[in-house]
Amino acid sequence: MKAVILAAGRGRRLGTLTDEKPKCMVPLRGKPLLHWQRTALRAAGADELAVVTGYRAEALADGGYTTFPATRWENTNMVTSLCAAAPWLRAHACVVAYGDIVYPAAAVRSLAAAPGDVVITYDPHWWDLWSLRFADPLDDAETFRLAGDGTVRRIGGRAAHPAEIEGQYMGLLKFTPPGWSAVESVLGTLPDRTRDAMDMTSLLQLLIDRGHRVHAVPAPYGWAEVDTESDLALYEDLVARGRLALPTHD
Repeated sequence: MKAVILAAGRGRRLGTLTDEKPKCMVPLRGKPLLHWQRTALRAAGADELAVVTGYRAEALADGGYTTFPATRWENTNMVTSLCAAAPWLRAHACVVAYGDIVYPAAAVRSLAAAPGDVVITYDPHWWDLWSLRFADPLDDAETFRLAGDGTVRRIGGRAAHPAEIEGQYMGLLKFTPPGWSAVESVLGTLPDRTRDAMDMTSLLQLLIDRGHRVHAVPAPYGWAEVDTESDLALYEDLVARGRLALPTHD
């Protein structure tokens, strides 16, 4: 199994912590977020790892993985960065992960085993985590609704009510080569400006609107998304109290 980590961005909301390093190298419990991702991916069976680089790419040199430079990272969004890994995505089924998340190997195994050409993981117990991260969980939560067959019907955009949210997308997903072909076909119909500005949930919703199936796998195992210094402080506390387990080799 191949895995791609999207690590081109700086993460400005982390302030001075990313002055000299990309967001994926910010430490949690003394080790970079990238370390915890590599641990989970390898424990789940990923034998080849690539990182899409951009801001402070030199910090990711000689790390023992393939690198795909996102040369326009400052002027584009995550979908364009993902396209830098197209050589792998066209040829292999790939797990793709945002560079600012931490998750267990079990989530990766569930994702890898799930049928479908485009598959995402989601947290059905998202309210518990969002209640710790935000005074009002709806301030940051996005709409997420499933169809009767378990595929995604609606994803992304501001949610006005908890009933619009059946879970939260985690930034952990999978593409097979046919799934990636569908992505490239859809992106090829868009103006350059629209494509450059597109985030991942907008891409997923566009795929759905164009008739493609996006499958969803619940991952109620405990995970972390790091956007701010307060997030880091929260996760340090949760790990110390045994309420969040960081991945280990198993």
